[in-house]
Amino acid sequence: MKIKSFLAKPFASYVHKGIRKGMATALTDQERILKNLIKVGRMTEFGKQAGLDKVCEYQGFRQAVKIRDYEEMKPFINLIKEGKHNILWKGRPIYFAKTSGTTSGTKYIPITRDSIPNHINTARNALLCYMAETGNSRFADGKMIFLSGSPELERIGDIPTGRLSGIVNHHIPSYLRTNQLPSYETNCIEDWETKLNKIVDETIKENMTLISGIPPWMQMYFDELTKRTGKKVSDIFPHFSVMVQGGVNFEPYKAKLLESIGRKIDTIELFPASEGFFAFQDSQNAEGLLLNTNSGIYFEFVPAGEIFNENPARLSLKDVKVGENYALIINSNAGLWGYNIGDTVKFVSLDPYRLVVTGRTKHFISAFGEHVIGEEVEYSLQKAAEEANVQITEFTVAPYVSKGEGKSYHEWFIEFENEPSDIEGFAVKLDEQMRRKNVYYDDLISGNILTQLKIKTIRKSGFIEYMKSIGKLGGQNKVPRLSNDRRIADELMRWTAN
Repeated sequence: MKIKSFLAKPFASYVHKGIRKGMATALTDQERILKNLIKVGRMTEFGKQAGLDKVCEYQGFRQAVKIRDYEEMKPFINLIKEGKHNILWKGRPIYFAKTSGTTSGTKYIPITRDSIPNHINTARNALLCYMAETGNSRFADGKMIFLSGSPELERIGDIPTGRLSGIVNHHIPSYLRTNQLPSYETNCIEDWETKLNKIVDETIKENMTLISGIPPWMQMYFDELTKRTGKKVSDIFPHFSVMVQGGVNFEPYKAKLLESIGRKIDTIELFPASEGFFAFQDSQNAEGLLLNTNSGIYFEFVPAGEIFNENPARLSLKDVKVGENYALIINSNAGLWGYNIGDTVKFVSLDPYRLVVTGRTKHFISAFGEHVIGEEVEYSLQKAAEEANVQITEFTVAPYVSKGEGKSYHEWFIEFENEPSDIEGFAVKLDEQMRRKNVYYDDLISGNILTQLKIKTIRKSGFIEYMKSIGKLGGQNKVPRLSNDRRIADELMRWTAN
């Protein structure tokens, strides 16, 4: 055992014990965080406008701070860009995390001196929990790759600004720098295909032990490795033992990724975003991700069906229930208040508070009143694929609204790794799974309002070509699972194989 893995073990045990203790104090930790947010928030321009000086507890806070999206945050962000202090949080942010929005264009999410530990320590804690539970610390001695955005930062209003993964890259502890790949120069390459080739050049002969990234982009990395060597990833990297992933649901990608690796491997799932690091997988033996209840974020939950109502129900952590679908609302020491991050979650446990990500509030299909969400299409496709023994590379779903003869239907655009021998039979099985999963969809089929779903096969690398065509290849970009319109679907018709 080398020195890094040797020293990591006692530290992992210490951190793991602290996290387990925190499971029992989640509610009191949340109350304490809310009190601190209110106390600091009273001194800010936002707090003065919201009347936080009159707020002492959650009931008053809920009335004072409305739910908002980025567009409603923008006037405050603009004041920060102009150089103003104490706008959303004390002082000024130390970074802006730059991210793209579907309606807002580029978004600039503040990261403060108080909030940066949430982004840095949570990923570390996930790895340390894994070490403590499994005893595997050997990966700390090998090379570790983090597929991330460029660490080069620009300045917006004199505040360093860049992709979150690039910002975090500047805070990797010095003792891990010698283990980290790719090089800083390669990480700075903006063009994803050029960057990918350089990453392969730098890693193909190294002792890779941990690989981290968004599943579709890890798959591209694995494909390029196999293309160059003709070998499975586990043959190229025999000591590769941990895969860390997040950003999208892992299940649709899992079978193909493991096939590319060539053997079973431990995985750690994370739930990060530019707005905060919300949850992480703390155990290999428990379902769901542990909510980050003691890291500067006060969480609220809105029943998903009410999120676009004028006055939706708002619940604190103590009022959530297992199995309910909630829109996630955050209040944080980054200066985000009543902020709808756009993700929906469902609790699988309340002791401790573990959840799964079920989709996006704006990514759904309800063109006919069915309100199909991401969790339902991902689950249904996974089950149909397992039954047919096929692997899925990528997919998305959109409504097809009939304007003449024939009924409307859901149209699935699927890129298969190995296409089913009977595509029509596969569509039948997939439709059956969807009907079991969503009662409204089943009613529409039974009532002859909709006809059975149809599949458009996307040719090999079609989704990659599509993402390249819209300038979103690589990094943290991902294909939406669901759309309530035909914008993505109509573009994808250029890459259909049938």
